Amino acid sequence: MTIWVDADACPKVIREILCRAAKRVECPLIFVANHLIPIPASPWITARQVESGFDVADDYIAQQVEAGDLVITSDIPLAAEVIEKGAGALSSRGEKFTANNIRQRLNMRDFMDTMRSSAVEIRGGPPALGERDKMEFANVLDRYLAKHHK
Repeated sequence: MTIWVDADACPKVIREILCRAAKRVECPLIFVANHLIPIPASPWITARQVESGFDVADDYIAQQVEAGDLVITSDIPLAAEVIEKGAGALSSRGEKFTANNIRQRLNMRDFMDTMRSSAVEIRGGPPALGERDKMEFANVLDRYLAKHHK
């Protein structure tokens, strides 16, 4: 199993949690972004810088991911694509995307896109990542690795 991270928008604190986990369980961790991601020295952790552009990092991850891998992303279409390939997907808030919930998440995303494009004013995004969110992510990641990493 390899952990792939859609790192363009992944919070630094989540990247740190991922690095500690990868070192602890000796699992390959690959950050993919269109800018340089600083990473700690470890044989388990690498970073891939892709060209700038819309969804370039997402496309790279989707092409490289294999069944049994884990992808960390808040991008719903990317999560749907990797689930189709047999990989797992978690958001940076610890939400586990599954074949059972991804269709609903895609529908909600499309609805919100439609609302934004029809001049309906929708303000703000998700709240800042809090301590509870960090703990939730770390707990979900630990349970996932315990179950799926050999």
